[in-house]
Amino acid sequence: MSVQRFRSIAEMSAARVAERDHDGDPPFERFLRHCARFWKISPRVYPRGVFRFRTIEEAQAARSRSTLIG
Repeated sequence: MSVQRFRSIAEMSAARVAERDHDGDPPFERFLRHCARFWKISPRVYPRGVFRFRTIEEAQAARSRSTLIG
């Protein structure tokens, strides 16, 4: 994209707005590609489901094993 120079505001208002084609992809397909890229970069590493613990110690041990918190 090139830089445009204007001598007045009226000249600037009359100029055409530059639009990018985004490689010809429809916006939703581009969104899906970005989502796929995101999930490859940051995969889910936390356990799924609901957990019940009998004691606080069990819950803290499970939390320490989890890679979600650190």
